[in-house]
Amino acid sequence: MSIRGLKKKQPKTFKVKIITVDAEMEFSCEMKWKGKDLFDLVCRALGLRETWFFGLQYTIKGMCTWLKMDKKVLDQEIPKEDPISFHFLAKFYPEKVEEELLQEITQHLFFLQVKKQILDEEIYCSPEATVLLASYAVQAKYGDYDPNFHEPGFLAHDELLPKRVLRQYQLTAEMWEEKITAWYAEHRGIARDEAEMNYLKIAQDLEMYGVNYFPIAQNKNHTDLLLGVDAKGIHIYSINNRFSPNKSFEWSSIRNISYSEKELTIKPLDKKAEVFKFFSSQLKVNKLIFQLCIGNHDLFMRRRKVDSIEIQQMKAQAREEKARKKMENQRLTREKQLREEAERAKEELERRLFQLEDEARQANEALLRSQEAAELLAEKAQIAEEEAKLLAQNAAEAEQERQRLEITALKSKEEKRLMEQKMREAELIAVKLVKESDRRAKEAEHLKQEVHEAREAERKAKQKLLDITRLNCPHMAKYPQYSPADSRDANFDKGSVKLDLKDIDLKRLSFEIERERLDYLEKSRKFEDRLKELKSEIHALKLEEKQAGLYS
Repeated sequence: MSIRGLKKKQPKTFKVKIITVDAEMEFSCEMKWKGKDLFDLVCRALGLRETWFFGLQYTIKGMCTWLKMDKKVLDQEIPKEDPISFHFLAKFYPEKVEEELLQEITQHLFFLQVKKQILDEEIYCSPEATVLLASYAVQAKYGDYDPNFHEPGFLAHDELLPKRVLRQYQLTAEMWEEKITAWYAEHRGIARDEAEMNYLKIAQDLEMYGVNYFPIAQNKNHTDLLLGVDAKGIHIYSINNRFSPNKSFEWSSIRNISYSEKELTIKPLDKKAEVFKFFSSQLKVNKLIFQLCIGNHDLFMRRRKVDSIEIQQMKAQAREEKARKKMENQRLTREKQLREEAERAKEELERRLFQLEDEARQANEALLRSQEAAELLAEKAQIAEEEAKLLAQNAAEAEQERQRLEITALKSKEEKRLMEQKMREAELIAVKLVKESDRRAKEAEHLKQEVHEAREAERKAKQKLLDITRLNCPHMAKYPQYSPADSRDANFDKGSVKLDLKDIDLKRLSFEIERERLDYLEKSRKFEDRLKELKSEIHALKLEEKQAGLYS
């Protein structure tokens, strides 16, 4: 067979891209494949066995549509693109997630889809519930809370709360993180699948959980309403209220659902009850509603029947898997506890080791310090010994000096005694000189008085002589025979002799007084010089005594 023949026999294929909530996959499909063939391929790739909850969704002309399983893929009205994109999503929702979701992959896909619907505000959730759900999402992603590892800001890049909640409360990102972390810390020990299940158990109680909404009109006048289809039945809502339905039809109370063009009819099980009819904008909408109603009704009836062998096997496997995981979790928890205890014991041992090392280091330092102190003490002892020798030598020298000073002091005392005796003698001499000086001064004063009196007598005698001379001159003219000049000359000569004698005595006396005064001054000067010498000698002796006292 030729290579060209082999090429002709290879089937033609087209590419599709499957987008799950958290991943993307590409497959090559044969041209003849039906929707179920592609769907089964995707389920096998995901390892999914609970296939009845899911479907392949695509968007055409702005409307979301589900790929039909019994028709060829290329025969359906799908986007003309390469590769063709389909979203693998949950089409039907369980009534009780804990009982119906058996596989972990099924649970994980539901968790991711419901979480996205809450964050995109397709499902309304109160702010308090969103914080709790966010804490379970963090537990599923990060595991147990560890304050040493999960530092502030570790949730900065995670989208955990709807924007509506963030706008509603004026809180910073740090405040929201603190609130979420407070709940997150309480989930310690919960495994990822348990955290996701707890998330879904809270979410399934929300009013908008699992409901597909469609705009309808109750009559041809186009009274705007909303029709919701979920796992429990069909509900009619007002256009502005998606929480509380105005009317509900449970699957157990519906006898028949049919549509014709844009009209869809719901017939209750009670034949006497009123038949509900509504109108949609397009035939495609009615087909989609009808398709969802059939799928939800089938699941509703299936839940109330005995489980098939496949479901029983899956439940048994799920129970075994849960038991195994429980044991594994218990073992892991126990190992974790043992590891934590071992780490704590290790930390305690390390702390104790560090403490012992610190104590050993301190003891070693103390030993070194004691050795240094011993060496220092030895040096000090040697220095003290040398100082003692030096002090002994100094003491001997001091003793010799003391003896010398004592001898000097004795000599000084003797000299001092002699000097004091000399001073006393000098003082006596000084007293005598003072007395002699006073006596001489008195004598000089007396002599000065006598000289003054003599000069006064001389002056008076001269005056008297002059007066007598003037009185005797006229009588001498009358008696010429008498030679008064001779008598005058004789008298005058006698007076001159007397005056000359007196002048000579006065001069001699003055000379003697002057000489005695000069002698006295000379003796006084010599005495003062001697006193100065004595004072200098006494001052020198006092300095020697002070120095001798300092030496001692």
